[in-house]
This record gives sequence, C-alpha cells and structure tokens, in this order.
Amino acid sequence: MEQLRVGFIGTGRISDLHALGYLGDDRARIVAVCDVNEEVARQRGRAWGVPEDRIFTDYRDLLALPDVDLVENLLPHHLHYQSTLDIAAAGKHISLQKPMALTVEQADEMIAAAKRAGVIFKVFENFIFYPPIQRAKALIDAGEIGDPLTIRIKSNSGISPNEWEIPGTAWAWRFNRETCGGGPLVFDDGHHKFSLGWYFMGEIAEEVHAWIGETEFAPGLVLDSPAAVTWKFSNNRFGLFEAVRSPELVMDTNHYAQDDRIEITGTKGVIWITRGHGKMLDIPPVILYRDRQTRTFSDMPVGWEHSFINSTRHFIDAYFKGEPPSLTAEQGRDILRFALAAQESARTGRAVSLK
Repeated sequence: MEQLRVGFIGTGRISDLHALGYLGDDRARIVAVCDVNEEVARQRGRAWGVPEDRIFTDYRDLLALPDVDLVENLLPHHLHYQSTLDIAAAGKHISLQKPMALTVEQADEMIAAAKRAGVIFKVFENFIFYPPIQRAKALIDAGEIGDPLTIRIKSNSGISPNEWEIPGTAWAWRFNRETCGGGPLVFDDGHHKFSLGWYFMGEIAEEVHAWIGETEFAPGLVLDSPAAVTWKFSNNRFGLFEAVRSPELVMDTNHYAQDDRIEITGTKGVIWITRGHGKMLDIPPVILYRDRQTRTFSDMPVGWEHSFINSTRHFIDAYFKGEPPSLTAEQGRDILRFALAAQESARTGRAVSLK
C-alpha cells in the first residue's frame, strides 16, 4: 500500500493530537520528528515508532530526508513564515498549524512559495471537523433551520484538575504579541471561532468590530479577556464571538481548561452546539429547535481529540484523491486577515472593513 510519509517539526503538547490521525491510518506513517528540545523530540519519536536516527533538533536535517512527503509544521507562530518557505523549497507538502502567519504579506509569500514548488499547502483547522460541529452543519445544509441569519460563539476558559500540563515556555510565547501575533484567546484560539463563522455562514465577514480587554493570567502574563468581536456578513447577517476567562470556574476537560458553546439562528429554527474543548453542560452536544419541537442529537463522539483525527483523515483522503484540503492556504489567509482586522479594531476603537 502506498503511504504518506510524514515528518513533524515541533513536538510540543499539541503534537500528541496531531499524531493520532496518522497513527490510526494505514495509509500514513510518521517517519521523522524534530524539536529544539531533544528530550521532547525523543519522547514523541519513540512513542510514535520513529527510528532514533530520524529524531532531530534542526528541522533542516529532517527536510533533507528524501522519503518525507509531508511536514506537519507545529512551530510557534513567529516561526511559521521562514520554516514554511524552507519546507516548500525542500519540495515537501505542508500542513501548518493555525494561524498561518503574523501578517497577510507573509501569508501571501508562503502561498506563492508553495505554488512555485508544486506542493499541497493546508492550514490545519480542527474545529470544523469536530463531530458535533459537523452534525450541526449537516442539519443546516439539509434546511432544518432555514437560511442562517446569525452565529453566536461563546468561549469560556477556567481551571481544571485534569487539564493538560503545559510547560512555562509554551505559555510564554503565546502571551508575547511579537511571537504570537495577538492574544491567546482572540487571535490564537479565535482563529477556530472565525473559521466556524466562515464554515457555517459560507463566507468571510465583510466588516468587524472588536473590544478586547485585559486580565492577569499569571504574574507577568496578561490575557486578552474579556473580549467581544462582532462582525457583519453580506445580506444583513451577523456574528458574535465572546471570549472570557473565569479564574475560579472549574471545568470538566482532559485538554485545555476551556469550553465553547455555539448558537446559530436561521429563518425557521435554531441550533445549538453545547461543547468544544470540554464538557461544561451535561446535555446533548447538538440541540435543534424548529416548529415548536426540540430535537437532540447524541449519537456521535464528543472528545476534542476527534476533531484532530477527522481533520488529519480528511487531509489524507484529499492527498490520495488529488483534491484540495480544508483549510486551503488561501482560506487560511482569509481567516488570518479577519483575525488581524479584529486586533486592529480593538486598537483603534473603530470597525474595520474587509470588503
């Protein structure tokens, strides 16, 4: 069987979820890993069955391997630009963690480099592959709520005794605007939420207005919370994303201490997705109201890891079928442009047009 041979650049906490889709699919195999932290690289490489001589601390050594077809680029945001250019120059296909770059200009250069090299370029997005999200989208596409009019997304972060242990170095760069590109909740995690707006409403918004506050997360670390981002689609449709940290809110999660709720209102019904990272609400993951009746849907996996597995499997399918992945680099660029516009709106106190 032909296999997609994958190399990982960056083997931090999130790489565990990225690896699941490859490890569980006979059509793919992880053949090399790289991380500047040699101990972390060896830990992940051994767990994934990678030979010792294919575990690196310099990604250029990984790119020199002739039998790496695709690179999962999981480096911090400020390193995406140069590393992606180098991956394209090496002739490897690219799966890049979101957000793809710090500026639209960088994104344009990265897209152009991938096109010149003739390689596939995916910006990794998992939320649109989360099973409750996909079920809600199927119901909407079937006309269950009519034409979507508004989308409301609420993201709550708190604390949890079961949450991931995240090294301090991994937190530090996310709270630095020069390395992250914005704040952890609105720019970084917000990419997921803005992707959901695009996914459910069928287009990127044409105008955005944002308010982004500040809350101390830890000594020396300031979180972009509370925040509200509102936007306008064409045809008089609207979206709202609210991000808030509740420092004493204990959450049920095995990953980040965070959860999400989504409400989509249409011309003849309303649909709710009641969870994301965790399980705050002990109710069905998808609820539909229409014609004086409420229907619930629970026949689907709800672990956050399934969104990563489905996203990776989609890419493997697309690779072997010769079809475009989701998100394409161009779609990732559009969402990056939106995320940057939200940052600009918060700084200037004015709405930003994306027309």
